[in-house]
Amino acid sequence: MSITAHSFYYGGKFLSKVTDIVRSAVEPIIAERNDEFVDIEYVKEKGQNYLRIYVDKEPNGIDIDEIADLSELVSEKLDTLDPDPLPDPYILELSSPGAERPIKTENDWEKAQGEYVHLGLYQKIDGKKMYEGTLKSYNDDEVELEVKIKTRRKTVVVPRKLIANIRFAIEF
Repeated sequence: MSITAHSFYYGGKFLSKVTDIVRSAVEPIIAERNDEFVDIEYVKEKGQNYLRIYVDKEPNGIDIDEIADLSELVSEKLDTLDPDPLPDPYILELSSPGAERPIKTENDWEKAQGEYVHLGLYQKIDGKKMYEGTLKSYNDDEVELEVKIKTRRKTVVVPRKLIANIRFAIEF
């Protein structure tokens, strides 16, 4: 379950979600260290609030020492925010997005070109709501995916508006 806070006026901007406020506060810290902000989520699981921030580093990924240093800096920054967008107790988790990271930004889409990806759809196309295959091309309107069906390959064209989620995938 995602948690959405009331609207806040922060830093000259009107922001409606906790994640928007936190992102605007911590993204400069992440960028200053030449790391890449990937994603953020604020969720409640088993009665506990979690603020998860996913970061990466080109070209070989982010290491545990960098995550530890960044976690300390982010935590310090969050403690200074006024008004506090996170008034309830929470656990801060900074981590790598992993090999199957979500594809969200334009940079992610560029990296995904020619790579194996997993698509989840809002509605079925050819009787399926999930596809895995190689991202052949994309634009603002559609995505072209080459999928393997038994021993043959087929191209599936998916309207972008039907994509619920897309992430890198590991091909087996």
